[in-house]
Amino acid sequence: MRVHFIAIGGSAMHSLALALQRRGDKVTGSDDAIFEPSKSRLADAGLLPDRMGWDANRVTADIDGVVLGMHARGNNPELIEAQSLGIQIWSYPEFLYQVTQDKTRVVIGGSHGKTTTTAMLLHVLNHSEVACDYMVGANLPMLDHSVNLTEANEFALFEGDEYLSSPIDSRPKFHLYQANVALLTGMEWDHVNVFPTEASYEQAFADFLLSMTVGGALVYNAEDVPMAQLIEADKSNIKKFPYHTPPYRIDNGQWIWESELGDVPLMFMGRHNLSNAEGARWLALEMGVQEAEFYEAIASFEGAQQRLEKLAEANRVLYLDFAHAPSKVRATVQAYKAQFSDRPIWAVLELHTFSSLNADYITRYAESMDGLAEAKVFFDPEAVKHKQLPALDPEQVKAAFGHSVTVYTNSKALREAMDDAPDNAACLMMSSGDMGGWDVREWAPAWCEEA
Repeated sequence: MRVHFIAIGGSAMHSLALALQRRGDKVTGSDDAIFEPSKSRLADAGLLPDRMGWDANRVTADIDGVVLGMHARGNNPELIEAQSLGIQIWSYPEFLYQVTQDKTRVVIGGSHGKTTTTAMLLHVLNHSEVACDYMVGANLPMLDHSVNLTEANEFALFEGDEYLSSPIDSRPKFHLYQANVALLTGMEWDHVNVFPTEASYEQAFADFLLSMTVGGALVYNAEDVPMAQLIEADKSNIKKFPYHTPPYRIDNGQWIWESELGDVPLMFMGRHNLSNAEGARWLALEMGVQEAEFYEAIASFEGAQQRLEKLAEANRVLYLDFAHAPSKVRATVQAYKAQFSDRPIWAVLELHTFSSLNADYITRYAESMDGLAEAKVFFDPEAVKHKQLPALDPEQVKAAFGHSVTVYTNSKALREAMDDAPDNAACLMMSSGDMGGWDVREWAPAWCEEA
């Protein structure tokens, strides 16, 4: 195939482009701005556009199809040219469905935990030598790529996002995979720019059940009561299997899964991650992994990038997490408190998403960072402007969290304040943004050492 990518620089888009090139397809692409690490990866593969910007002349009649990324706009000149030529236009998830429609498609969705659960399952499958096609939204140490497509593999495993499919397709991404087997980790209203009401967000999950193939199998977190009620009321012709957080204990900071086959010492922390792992276990068994193999494999899972990822440890210790939704912040903070109960805990949360910067929505964060030695919240007023949202008042943010936090709007001031942390502090940084341009990864080692 010859495939052209409009907005090739995105995290998912460039990974898919590289996967197609490895498969032997002819790939071209364009974008108006490409950042690292996408830029270097595309350059190394010879796929970096020779110039930035859009050009209708890049789209010609001999192209078999166009993959349209969310970064593009509906009036993109390359998109308009493809439409005028009658060229097939796919969103990212539509294309993945097209190339895997003869496989068993396994989709992991949910408001939070889907990347970690997908990473856990891929780790187990890799350990057990079960090959599959896949798409995951994070870099994993045991995998060379975040997207893999083949002709031969029986299974295709996709992390299923509920966000819009493309600028011209408002359907949630995870609907388009038409899952044969699926897992839902939880449901918490998010993406308020797309789902203006909680009911509209829940409808996306209800419609996901309708999008599954007839007779398919759904595994779901029964501890998420609103989602469980929605699933149990559904009349779709699919099989449904609830799961719960498995028994565990913590011995001197070591999280141990008390499985039916014996104790399983883990390299990750958090009750929410035990729940994710239990969901992964259900799917692993469905995909042919033996139970003993699963426990052996999960014991060596270290985590996915920016999912309670240890950045540095010396006198102080610092972890980075992608947490942004209120329930994920609560779960991550609780896991950290359980892990470092003998240290003063400093936590930093960046508000970056449309939802978290919405003045009405942030009240959902109430008390989510209570009980810490120090809780700090950062938001960049420029990010608020960029998203065309009303200005946020720091006092408004402080009140929303229950007055347990200090609010910063300048990353330099926040960075300087971190120097006051005790010598043995355990720091948790939660962000889905870039902390106002602060390179936390580069800063962390020295900060942990200098205490």
